[in-house]
Amino acid sequence: MSDDLADEPTGPTALAEARPTDAAARPLDAVLLAGGRASRLDGASKPELEVGGRTLLSLAIDAARRAGARTVVVVGPPALSAPGCLVVREEPPFGGPVAAIAAGLAALDPARSDAPSDVLVLACDLPQAPDAVDRVLAGRARHIAADGVCLVDVDGRTQWLTAIYARAALDTALGALDGGPDGAAMRHLVGGLDLVEVADGGTGADVDTWPDLERARERARERPRRGPAPGADGGTRTAGRGGTDSRSDTDTNTDTGTDTDTGTDTDTDTDTEERA
Repeated sequence: MSDDLADEPTGPTALAEARPTDAAARPLDAVLLAGGRASRLDGASKPELEVGGRTLLSLAIDAARRAGARTVVVVGPPALSAPGCLVVREEPPFGGPVAAIAAGLAALDPARSDAPSDVLVLACDLPQAPDAVDRVLAGRARHIAADGVCLVDVDGRTQWLTAIYARAALDTALGALDGGPDGAAMRHLVGGLDLVEVADGGTGADVDTWPDLERARERARERPRRGPAPGADGGTRTAGRGGTDSRSDTDTNTDTGTDTDTGTDTDTDTDTEERA
């Protein structure tokens, strides 16, 4: 895995300059993970929690649309409100993030999988989802040949669920899993991929607990609010199964992400210990 850890500028201007304009630019789809148990939030529906007057799910959808995703798949309960998105459920429910990613990929148009494309994988627990995705996009533009780009926080924790992956690489990794995706650990899925880590600059702070939610709401009161992305008023489609960063601006190659996993994942909840 490579590290691209500068606390870089983001936003529309920076991204317009960073995105490749030649044939290396690839289409993008999005798989949003919204099906966890939220055990540390007393079982509350985490995607429907509000920060700054918007749900965490709507912020994730907005981030995917701003990134230019052709199709946005939300993996979670069918009752979720996801305008303009395809809603699917992993099998079995609460089968973990790898199972959710597999369900999301299966829901994408199979005709599109033959051409080189990327997939944004995004957990629906990020109050700063649009800013986080801006960073991943900028990193991907500079490392188009890699298997993917993911965020890493200031403590060195790799955020595999805030990432852009090459669709072909992700499909191959899923097919190589022993025992299939149900309950599989993210580190087993991405361990063999050539990934680039991009410093999150604080944008990867997620909501796992009630104090996390209070802090996120306080931050939202202190910063300007982004409007929704254009075209955010489509109908929901439902389908069945299917801060400041102190790190340096250097690129170094390794082959695997930070290993924070001690077992298997049994929930699409994106609490820190369940991200691996």
